[in-house]
Amino acid sequence: MGLIDSLKKAFSKPYKTISVAQAKDLLGSGATFIDVRSAQEWRTGRAPQAKHVPLDRLQAGTAGIQKTRPVIAICASGVRSASAARLLAAEGYDAYSVRGGMAAWRQAGEPVR
Repeated sequence: MGLIDSLKKAFSKPYKTISVAQAKDLLGSGATFIDVRSAQEWRTGRAPQAKHVPLDRLQAGTAGIQKTRPVIAICASGVRSASAARLLAAEGYDAYSVRGGMAAWRQAGEPVR
């Protein structure tokens, strides 16, 4: 492996950032959907398919999330979900973060309950 390949690997993200539409496609294929926002944020509205796993709880373990399926993380804007996806990827999960978070989810007209 050359220097350029080594640098690319060192600075590449271990997870993927995806759009709302890509998240919906993955959910249709059986991915697990986790919302890493706080309990207060969760109560303000959430994607119907999402399981609530606050980021601080995720850091203490994987909260029973299966490694056999891709895991999509969402938060308010995409910052905490990126942290969650990075943590999950480090644990061997096929991890994704939704670009723009719940703001993008709502803007795309996706259901919120």
